[in-house]
Amino acid sequence: MDIWDSWLVLQLMQLLGMFSFWISFSKFTTLFSKSYKIIKGNCNAWILVSFNLLVTTGSLISFMLVLSWGYSYAFPTTHKVIQSYEINPSTNYSSNSLVKSYDDEALKFNVSRDTCHVFDGSWIQDDSYPLYDASHCPFIERGFNCLANGRKDRGFTKWRWKPNNCDIPRFDAHRILELLRGKRVVFVGDSLSRTQWESLICLLMTGVEDKKSVYEIKGNKITRQIRFLGVRFSTFDVRIDFYRSVFLVKPGPVPSFAPKRVKTALRLDKIDDISREWIDSDVLIFNSGHWWTRTKLSDMGWYFQVGNSLKLRMPINSAFKTALVTWASWVENTIDTNRTRVFFRTFESSHWSGHNRKACKVTRNPWKRTHGKDRSPISDIIKRVVKNMSAPVTILNVTPMDAYRSDGHVGPWSDNPSVADCSHWCLPGVPDMWNEILFSNLLQKDGAC
Repeated sequence: MDIWDSWLVLQLMQLLGMFSFWISFSKFTTLFSKSYKIIKGNCNAWILVSFNLLVTTGSLISFMLVLSWGYSYAFPTTHKVIQSYEINPSTNYSSNSLVKSYDDEALKFNVSRDTCHVFDGSWIQDDSYPLYDASHCPFIERGFNCLANGRKDRGFTKWRWKPNNCDIPRFDAHRILELLRGKRVVFVGDSLSRTQWESLICLLMTGVEDKKSVYEIKGNKITRQIRFLGVRFSTFDVRIDFYRSVFLVKPGPVPSFAPKRVKTALRLDKIDDISREWIDSDVLIFNSGHWWTRTKLSDMGWYFQVGNSLKLRMPINSAFKTALVTWASWVENTIDTNRTRVFFRTFESSHWSGHNRKACKVTRNPWKRTHGKDRSPISDIIKRVVKNMSAPVTILNVTPMDAYRSDGHVGPWSDNPSVADCSHWCLPGVPDMWNEILFSNLLQKDGAC
């Protein structure tokens, strides 16, 4: 409690106490001043004395209780939990930001992960970011490398997510590579998943001395349409794979009875055929949602099918939920969760504006308010479906934290500057923080992946 609140309460209690004391004193005075007038056998007099004695006693008791309660409220004796703080010696802060960082963020307190609400926090400036140089990472595709595409301000790379009641461990590439030794990490989803995949490879490369020991296993260049990309860290025998599956469920042929406007039937009750490649993994991270829109589906001739029935009027959100239930059933029946840690990242906030949401204004700093972008029907569906699963799946609820980052988008700094982009993120940038959160979760799980 604030000390001024305690002081005001105490003063109020003292005033009440003084009032009770005044009543007690006046009653005692009246009682003793008139006691000599009491005549033996006069019942009225004895009744008056008894009444005055009762009021006096009650007033005294009230006086003592008020004082006792006032002091116990203002100065409680219950022991409060004292949080212990420690400086993170691995954090390198520039001299200009040392004082602010020390006061605000460099001190972190030891909180169990049960009480650490990682996604309840704010973005803070940190001059020790970004954690890697994009020019030294050949796995960032041209469209996400905003600095290489002409972006001049670097402020968007200097923000770190800070939970309110704990701190996220700084990404230690060498330590994580050791923990991942001999393991396979798989990302599944759309281009936002590919961005996180690229981010993780660049983060991990800072812990590798021989950069040539890191390579795409099939010699492929990173492109937007390729269905599979896999990077191997040969020194550590680690693979980081990406599978493009924007809907997670299977696109199928058009039934013979379908109207001409149906070009593709999305089988909501069947998992994507490429799912067999996801099974043999140690960490499995999913995302979906950005393609579940009218412009990506019905406007392109994509409609839904369940069993032998076409669902031409099925709402998109209902279809997404049906597809996600299919995915959840696949996880429960196929994935060995004793070996594989499964994650699902929620919808990543975009910052389109203007008429028909086609304008893209990239700000120099994050928004101070979320403007309603901290919630998403797609994210709500993901959370509800996962909550009802029997298999353990961890939600990476990035929707609220991304809502502030109007500065982090690609905007006009892509490989096609004539088309602004307020959906994807620059690298280095926001997706790096997704990976820091992902691996802080993995490191907290029995100290290993």
